[in-house]
Amino acid sequence: MTERHVTDAWEHGDPYDRYIGRWSRRVAPGFLAWLDIPPGRRWLDVGCGTGALSAALLEVAAPAAVTAVDPSAGFLARAASRLGSRATTALGTAADLPLEDASVDVAVSGLVLNFTTDPVAALVEQSRVTTPGGSVGAYVWDYAGEMELLRLFWDSATELDPAAAVLDEGVRFPLCRPDALAEAFDDAGLGDVEVVPIDVDTTFADFDDLWEPFLGGQGPAPAYVASIDHGPRAALRDLIRRRARTTRDGSISLRARAWAVRGTRPGATADRPAGR
Repeated sequence: MTERHVTDAWEHGDPYDRYIGRWSRRVAPGFLAWLDIPPGRRWLDVGCGTGALSAALLEVAAPAAVTAVDPSAGFLARAASRLGSRATTALGTAADLPLEDASVDVAVSGLVLNFTTDPVAALVEQSRVTTPGGSVGAYVWDYAGEMELLRLFWDSATELDPAAAVLDEGVRFPLCRPDALAEAFDDAGLGDVEVVPIDVDTTFADFDDLWEPFLGGQGPAPAYVASIDHGPRAALRDLIRRRARTTRDGSISLRARAWAVRGTRPGATADRPAGR
């Protein structure tokens, strides 16, 4: 097989939303309900992408302020369009946030932590900008287990092309497991660490609704599809079609599990801003 250089592409909001963003929007409300933060807090959304998590917290968390940070100008433009004047958007990375120390009460990230070069350093940075006693939280897909859309894709891709195994998020990202998430939060010096699963249903109207988002080029699996020729691409599509559980009406229902984790920045004060 000819060697291919496949990179994670995260630049264009519309293809991302159709591919995985629509399912992130399903996870966000459950994540926020689990965090159970009182109203009137200042929130930071790290790696906000197209703004799914920020939009959810504006709807349900009654924040005093929301700052959404992302390194992609394309994603940030989509987030700014979605959030409008209700949030402040800024370019920045998880490892170098454009905020002052202790300037927010809650720092969260959705489907981001596993893509950082050094997750512990990113969590230390999020802790830096969070007030003492404030909350740091995140969720990531269960790539190795119950994120069934991606398991269907990568199990099929690696059967046809064993070299694709190194691109599988379930292999690349050990942080998608609950014990690894808890360890990262512990290593970042956060206290009261908890990890729980959040499950949502992902229902596709038909096979095209499942397959076509893989042609958008945004994310590891779509980037892999873009890297292969027409023949192997058609073979992959057909194998996934045969394996997908299609109902009589043509729809396909899969489970998507995310692991959610939270911790507390040490040094709680009497005016503790974050609650459980």
